[in-house]
Amino acid sequence: MKKLLTLLCFSSLPLFAHAAAFSLKSADFADNGVMKKALGGNDKNNLSCSGKNLSPALSWANPPVGTQSYVLLLTDPAGAKGLGVTHMLAYNIDATRNKFQQGELSKGGNFSYGTNTPGTQNYYGPCPPAGAGYHHYNFVLVATDLANGSLPAGLSHTELVAKLKGHALGSASLVGRLEN
Repeated sequence: MKKLLTLLCFSSLPLFAHAAAFSLKSADFADNGVMKKALGGNDKNNLSCSGKNLSPALSWANPPVGTQSYVLLLTDPAGAKGLGVTHMLAYNIDATRNKFQQGELSKGGNFSYGTNTPGTQNYYGPCPPAGAGYHHYNFVLVATDLANGSLPAGLSHTELVAKLKGHALGSASLVGRLEN
């Protein structure tokens, strides 16, 4: 009888197996790893921004069922003396997509940009203040049930989050660290 119960328990395992989690990764750095200086921002008006403004390679897998588009946020919660900095808002990313090559987000493409903290609509690479130690740059990919192209370009972080309420299906995140 024990053998029969054991056999039944093991034979039903696939029925209870969990689906793989929605995940985001980069070939350029491990989660909570140090990012290369080249991935930092480049701004002639900010001496702390001496990188190449090269966006990292990103890839994702196992999106939630019903995903119609993605939103990618890049933020530094400790930036601006703790008030936070939004470095990039990219959205209207097609649901069939599962990666960005290194540098692709820096150039723009078949997606929309929102308005970042510096007031531009592009990728603004990490720029931690000199001597401040490591800042943590959060890459958050949100799967939505919104049709691709349904969000207007130029939204602020606050406006974008408001439009995503009730439409976010799940998220995956990755943290990169950088210091000057």
